[in-house]
Amino acid sequence: MGLLSNRVQRESLKPGDHIYSWRAAYIYAHHGIYVGDDKVIHFTRRGQEVGTGTVLDVLLISSGPARSHQPCSTCTPPEEGQGVMSSCLNCFLSGGVLYRFEYAVTPALFLAKARGGTCTLAVTDPDDAVVHRAKYLLENGFGCYNLFKNNCEDFAIYCKTGLLVVEQGTLGQSGQAVSIIGGPLAAVLSTPLRLVTTNVYGMVATAVAVYCASRYVADIGMRKDVVKISAEDLTRRLATGSLQVVEPQISATPARGSPLLLTQ
Repeated sequence: MGLLSNRVQRESLKPGDHIYSWRAAYIYAHHGIYVGDDKVIHFTRRGQEVGTGTVLDVLLISSGPARSHQPCSTCTPPEEGQGVMSSCLNCFLSGGVLYRFEYAVTPALFLAKARGGTCTLAVTDPDDAVVHRAKYLLENGFGCYNLFKNNCEDFAIYCKTGLLVVEQGTLGQSGQAVSIIGGPLAAVLSTPLRLVTTNVYGMVATAVAVYCASRYVADIGMRKDVVKISAEDLTRRLATGSLQVVEPQISATPARGSPLLLTQ
């Protein structure tokens, strides 16, 4: 599992950690910010971890962990709608295993990871700044949830770095969004190269190379189209409509993320 995730023990957690837990047979992971006192702040859609408004929801939600009908004595039930919520660590994990997202990893380690959504080349801000952003957005929101454009991983990465993408690209910013779409996309992109490959092994190697390149250029630590913005300015722009979720367009170019678009 070292090539997929970075498993940690609860005792090693500290406020400001970006944590996650795999769901649905490793199809996707749910991300959040640990803020101490056994509490995690995370971003959801109507209290659910995923949501696209498409048939994909049937696969993701039905294959996710079974939910207990017994209400938690320490967590506040989520309000109707979509947004940032606070849960105890047990409810956040929902029976899953605890992992910690890694920041400022080397390019070699980043490319060695078999899945996106586990690490980034970007550098994290100090823990107190991370906790401040998470708590501020808990009270003020993070816009509308979308699995591919503005999801739980995008929320956690913003809390850790304060970085937002400022121009429209082709896929969601998060590493796991690139992984979900990037695999099939890599296969499609490698198809024109079949003429220069002599066997199936060459095709596989080409597809893997395209997939890795897509993940690398899409990582927020490598992108040039990002800007640092405070949580206060973020919520002000969301309220006035100058910051909004944009529609992705999948094309035959390397994946680039754009969960939130800054407009003048």
